[in-house]
Amino acid sequence: MKYGLGAVALIVGVAAIVFAVASSSGGGGEGQQAQDFEFSMFQGIEEVGFRDGNLARLEGKPLVLNFWAGLCPPCRAEMPRFQVFYEEFKGQIQLVGIDIGVFTGLGSRNDADGFLRELGVTYPAGWTEDGSGPRKFGVTAMPTTVFISSEGTIVEESVGATDARFLARASQELLAAKATGVGHNG
Repeated sequence: MKYGLGAVALIVGVAAIVFAVASSSGGGGEGQQAQDFEFSMFQGIEEVGFRDGNLARLEGKPLVLNFWAGLCPPCRAEMPRFQVFYEEFKGQIQLVGIDIGVFTGLGSRNDADGFLRELGVTYPAGWTEDGSGPRKFGVTAMPTTVFISSEGTIVEESVGATDARFLARASQELLAAKATGVGHNG
């Protein structure tokens, strides 16, 4: 009986966590304006135009924003796909990876920097000094990827490792949003 009650308590606890994560609204969502936050770059400084900057400085070009951590196995699994994506869409869509491992217990900045080098990742990647960026985007799991129009509107979000098919479809939606002016405030 003691084992049975423990199992029930565990199930109730897991259900409560799943409910909390599923109902978390965060600060962004599809159709909403992406909220600004500050970050610094490991690499890609020339491409983004700064070492220390903010999301608002990237507005004007469609953006794929990927929150990841250096010790996150699903992040490791998807990064080669993002590298291929970066090489394919480099002139059309800005890709930026933001390490949030320090806020999740999944690594330090050194872990993240080593991770990028180990995998041969060359796209712009950085980190944030505080947890405001992940909070503003409602990040509850890693990796989380946000597709943002050139006008700053969130077009699509993905929680968990992104597969190549989803990445291609979401990227086409992002380019279509640019072409139709979706998210334009003027």
